[in-house]
Order: sequence, then C-alpha cells, then structure tokens
Amino acid sequence: MRNLLVAALLAGSAFVAISPAVAQTIPAPILTTPEAKDVWTHAEPQVARVTHVALDLDVDFASKTLAGSAMLDILAAPGATQVVLDVNGMDISAVTDAGGKPLKWTVGPKDPKNEDIGSALTVDLAGAAKIKIAYRSQPGATALQWLPPEMTFGKKKPFLFSQGESILNRSWVPTQDSPGIRQTWEATLRVPGDMVAVMSAEKLSGDKGEALPDSRRQFRFRMDKPVPPYLIAFAVGDLKFKSLGPRSGVWTEAPMLDKAAKEFVDVEKMIDAASKLYGPYRWGRYDMLVLPPAFPYGGMENPMLTFLTPTIVTGDRSNTDVVAHELAHSWSGNLVTNATWSDSWLNEGFTTYFENRIMEALYGKEQAAIYADLDWDVMQREIAAAGGQTGAATRLHGDPGAGELDYTKGSNFLRMIEYTVGREKWDAYLTSYFDRHAFQPQTTAGFLTDLRERLLKGQPELELKLQLDRWSYAAGLPDNAVRVNSATLAKVDTKLAAFNAGGPASAVQPTGWTTQEWLRFLNGVDRQQTPARLKELDETLGLSASGNAYIQSAWFELAITNRYDPAVPYLRTYLSRIGRGLLVYPLYKGLMKQGDWGQSKARDFFAEAKPTYHPSTAAGIARIVAGQE
Repeated sequence: MRNLLVAALLAGSAFVAISPAVAQTIPAPILTTPEAKDVWTHAEPQVARVTHVALDLDVDFASKTLAGSAMLDILAAPGATQVVLDVNGMDISAVTDAGGKPLKWTVGPKDPKNEDIGSALTVDLAGAAKIKIAYRSQPGATALQWLPPEMTFGKKKPFLFSQGESILNRSWVPTQDSPGIRQTWEATLRVPGDMVAVMSAEKLSGDKGEALPDSRRQFRFRMDKPVPPYLIAFAVGDLKFKSLGPRSGVWTEAPMLDKAAKEFVDVEKMIDAASKLYGPYRWGRYDMLVLPPAFPYGGMENPMLTFLTPTIVTGDRSNTDVVAHELAHSWSGNLVTNATWSDSWLNEGFTTYFENRIMEALYGKEQAAIYADLDWDVMQREIAAAGGQTGAATRLHGDPGAGELDYTKGSNFLRMIEYTVGREKWDAYLTSYFDRHAFQPQTTAGFLTDLRERLLKGQPELELKLQLDRWSYAAGLPDNAVRVNSATLAKVDTKLAAFNAGGPASAVQPTGWTTQEWLRFLNGVDRQQTPARLKELDETLGLSASGNAYIQSAWFELAITNRYDPAVPYLRTYLSRIGRGLLVYPLYKGLMKQGDWGQSKARDFFAEAKPTYHPSTAAGIARIVAGQE
C-alpha cells in the first residue's frame, strides 16, 4: 500500500482520491500530464521530490545575507539515486545526510535565456531520505530587499522582507521551486535583539521571540500544510502588532499601525463572507503585514500573513479590495494552486472573481460593480496593447508569467459561467471544487475536465454556449463576455464627458470621490491636452501633490503623455518613494515613449531610485529603460 501511495504522490493518479483532511497532512500528487510540466524548474519531482523544508538561518544586516542550513525531506521513487533542486546565486558550503555524512553534489550553469531560473543543484542521495544543505544567500538575492532606516516608516532601524513569487525564493531557499511541488516547512530565524521576525506560518516562539545569550532574538515558525514554495515568506523589522479580531491582526511599524488597523477594520467580516461563499477558511489566522513603500506589489497572499503595500492605506477604505483579493487567495492559489506559471490565471482570475464576490457580500452590488466596471476598462486596454483579438499574449493558458489579463479576462471567464449557468449552481460547484482539490496543484485542462464532469455533464448545448476552450486557449475576448456597468461610475462619466468637451475643471467637483472614481475620470481624460488645460486640472484638483498614490500615478501618465514639465519634480519624488510595480511601470514606459524629453528622464530617475526598488522591480524597469519592453 505504501508503494502505491508513493507512486501516486510522485507521479499523480486519477485513481487516488484524497480527502481535504488527509491532503493537508501528506504530500500532494505530482501532475505528470504534458501541460503540467514546469519549464521554470530544474526539478524532476517524478523521480525524487521535496516534501518538507526546515530552515535554520542567521539574518545579517551588515553583510545583507542569510546564513545557515536547510534540511530537506526527500520522497524518492524506487531506484532513484539523485534529487534535483533549484538554486540561484547561493553560496553552498556542504551537503550531508541527516547524520552528517557528506553527499556528492554539483551546481549546474545558469540558463542564459532566463537568469532568474538559476541553476540545478543535483545531490547524490546515497540512500538518504533527508539531506542538509549548508549555505549563505548572496547580497543581491533576487527575493530579498534590504532597506536602510531612511526607507522605513520609523526611520531608525533597517528592514528586510522576501518576495518569492514566481521563482525568486530559490535565491534564499534551496528547494524544488515550482508551484506544483507543494511542501510543508518550518524555520528558525535569528535576528538582532531589537527587531522582530514574522513569517507566513504559525508562530511557535511568541510575538517577541526568544532571547539568546549573544543579545540576538530567535523566532521559530511552522507551516504544517503543504504549500507551493513561493509562499515561504518572512520579514524582519521594528514591527508592532495590533489585533483586529479573534483570527486577525496587523503587523507594521509604529507610525503606520493605527492607520492600517483603521483601514482594515472589516477583515473579520471578510473572512466570514469568504467562508460563507466557498467553504471554511483552512489556515487558522489571517494576519496582515503592511510593508514600507518599496514593496513591489499591491499585496502578496502569503498564508497566515498577507503582505500589503502602504499605498492602499488611503484613509477611506476604498482600496480594501486588495485585502479581499489576498484573502480570496486562501482558496484560489494557496489551497488550489496552478501547477505551472503557464496557468497563472487559475490563481489570479479565480481570485479576482472571488474578491468581487466578497466585496458584493459586504458592501452591496453597486460597490462590486464599480470594481468590475473598472476591470473591464483595464481588460480592454490590455487586449489592445497585446495585439488585439489575435494577439497571442491575450490567451489565458500561454507563456509562463502573470499579466493583467490573467486577472481581468480570467475573472470575466468565471463571471460568464456564473451568468450562464446561474449563481446557485455555480457557487455550489466552486465550493465543491475547492474542497475536492484542496492542497492540490491544478492545470487549465484539469479544471475544464472537472467542470465538464461535475457541472456540465449531459448538457452539450450549454457547454457549446460557454465556449470553454476558446476562453482558455484562444486569443482575444469571446463574444459572450459579461460587462458589468456601475451607476456610480456612470455619473463620473457624465462629468468626464463635460470636461472633455471643454468644460471647466472646477465643474468636476470630486469631493467625496473614492479612488475608483478618480481613476475612472483621470484615465478617461483625452490624452492630448494643452499646457494651460493641464495646469487648470492640476491646480484645481491638486493632482501632483495628491496624497493618494493611485491618483498621482494616473495623473503622471497624462502629464508624461503631454510632456508637462511642471509635474516633473513631483514625478521624480514619486518614483523614488513608491516601489509598487503597478504604479511605476506605466510611468517609465510613458517616459520612454517621449523621445529625448522622456528617455533621458527615465534613465536619470531610475539611476536615482534603483536602490529603493525590490530586485524584481528594478530588473523590470531596467528592461523598460533599455528599450526591451
């Protein structure tokens, strides 16, 4: 029986049914169908796979490195002699079995086509079921951002955080870094005595850790549920905690703590709403960490500890959809995970749809309609930019890597199914889907097979109406896409039309507008404007000096398009202060389209701001200013 189970876990099997309760205690099967092959990993999990990672690391701010060891549990097929891992820029000093016996190991060359893929670390097992790797990360590890005190809210102590998605964790965790190879993990981190470490796992040593004789503090963590390795995450800083309810709270630096707690006060209601929609929340706690502005994303769904950008803390709770989004990942992405990054939409499209349903449950249909209406605008712009209805980059299942269409087209796909089959049947199916595939990897083909078997069986006309394969594999937007119209945004559109027709900026009267209303207006302003008209807009609405990072970004896009010099000093400050890719990438791209006027500024601003960006953000901007995007 054990050999049959091992074979199923290594190679996957349609004949082995595993209940959710059991699935969270044993390794998930490895999918071996052709579309489940991950081209972004060196691992050969069908031969030998990692099932558990135990990290023991010293955090050294002086050298900007992590040093220590990783003990890996290996599940090997009968006769397997080696295990292949992913590493990127790691200094490895030794590999042994659990008893300290040295094992042979080699590190292969990097892939010149994609250096982020790193190298293969191949270890001769010599019969070992556990291997221990002694190593040190490098100062430029792509998953880690080391911030000096001046880049934090408190301005007194440095800060460190990791960002693993998609394949960056291999720069500090030597494991099989693929979303289809789920692993449990534990960690011990030793940090300076006046700092706090947090991780995406259960805390075993309390909020303040354990004092060590050398004045440092030790923090211990455990994740007993198998997760994709990109979700192993941590942060170290001058962190404080405030409880928001029995299951939730917020971590951040003291100057941001009360603001963040006030902004996220509804999180317990969100957890209840999400659980009522699609089944129980399986991760215990849902805490949040608000990071310094250099954090590259809106949020990152690290289990038990969502990482969030401070740009969503705007004082009016109009951007808490980001919290709903990351919470929804606790089902779509964390619970049921895309087996490869070619199916990122299974992660982001499902989550964007789920997020919208949470917002509707809490705040009503109109609030949800606002977000869906804006998503439609984004989807149309992205499809146009990606080649229109025939552009290969508009496909859901495609080349690895998440883009905005994974979010918007993916969620519209699911909304179309809901509208076509009916919400009651669709919700029952989704609840069952998350339950049956809990703690498992998934592919587009697997989802479609499940959908046809569980929801559409015996209904060929309905399946034909849904156009499932066209949505999943073809370019463009099918003709059964669903647009949701917002009455709130329609009022904004009326003011926008008046302004574009030559009306005064004073007639806009945006008092009380949410971020979403601002974005609808600013993104809809005619792109070609005179300097006088831009000055009127800026001075009347206070755009350049706005305290809302979303408003500033949208305004700067318009200013850049028209080479509006008075906005440039504000733009320069903004690009050195904000590290969120969603907000800064369009500005660099806009500058690069403006010939000598913009390109010189893009290069100068990037040279100045580069130290403030996460390595992944800096790499993306470097490609933009080099003319590669």
